[in-house]
Amino acid sequence: MGIFHSIRNWILTSLVVASTGVVYGKVFFPQSPMYIGAIFALFCGMPLLVFERRMILPRLNDWMHRLPTPAFILSALIVDFVLMSAGYAIAGSLMKLLGLVEASWEDMTVLKIDVYIYAVLVTAVIIFIGRVRELLGRDVFLSLLTGRYRNPMQEERVFLFVDLVGSTAFAEEHGDLKTQEFLGAVFGAMAEPVRRHKGAIDDYIGDAAIITWPLQRGIKNANCVRCVFNILDNIEKNAETWLKSYGRVPRLRAALHGGSIVTAEIGVDHHKIAYFGDTVNTTARLESLCKTLERQVLISSDLARLLELPEAIIKEELGEHAVRGRDQHLGVIALHTQDRQALKTVRGRS
Repeated sequence: MGIFHSIRNWILTSLVVASTGVVYGKVFFPQSPMYIGAIFALFCGMPLLVFERRMILPRLNDWMHRLPTPAFILSALIVDFVLMSAGYAIAGSLMKLLGLVEASWEDMTVLKIDVYIYAVLVTAVIIFIGRVRELLGRDVFLSLLTGRYRNPMQEERVFLFVDLVGSTAFAEEHGDLKTQEFLGAVFGAMAEPVRRHKGAIDDYIGDAAIITWPLQRGIKNANCVRCVFNILDNIEKNAETWLKSYGRVPRLRAALHGGSIVTAEIGVDHHKIAYFGDTVNTTARLESLCKTLERQVLISSDLARLLELPEAIIKEELGEHAVRGRDQHLGVIALHTQDRQALKTVRGRS
């Protein structure tokens, strides 16, 4: 599903880039066929976006981002010019060889300065929008853009709280800077599983991440549960890398709960989509029970009844427990993998 989502995004991006080429052609060369501008735009613009995503020349990209800002801007302009010149030459050569155009080889293969400036501006806008979308999250970006939650709305959502065990001890041993680097790597490991299972990371609070889904999206195909164990599996598979980089493999605790909440866009200078209600608070309290009950993944009975667990996941009924701030007791279930490798019962204090 994550691969499909990525392919869809690239197709949409390609269409946007191609359309900018069509616009350029219609404005400056109205007699030329539309496909010429589209082809040039794709061959000039897509390499820049691919480079920005570190899909090509990742070491060069990393080196550039470590430079002081003036040097970074200069190097970016040079790299952009080289990539676009190569793309322009390839596109022009292909169309010339296929007999699609009658212009000279020089006109078709040498990048013009006005084309370069136009392509840089268009690509910068696309990258900026993509960065803002990543910063806010896909769902939040669209919600803010459309004003969906300008007026508070009641809806049902699933929440997943994931907490890093032992962060305090790690900070005492390695210091705050290394701890923040460690937290960043842990949160980064969650990103792809969340995207793959159609969730959204709502917030980071200290050493915990809050992930959410609209209820139907979260329970469909047990997305919320699969997401948890996908995160745990990925960390287990990369245990050697974690040990080499940080001297330990991250241990996580996670809790899942769902129900009715109120969603609203809040803020004046800084806008945010916020969730209010007992469901959010109950999920946080359930996560704290992981430590008390010495279990790694807990789910409320209320949410478990709404979804069909994957075959690889087994549940352990733990009965009802009092939850602070809630009048009624909450039914609690621990989730485990059948092979017991992706899950290790968490013991000890954080």
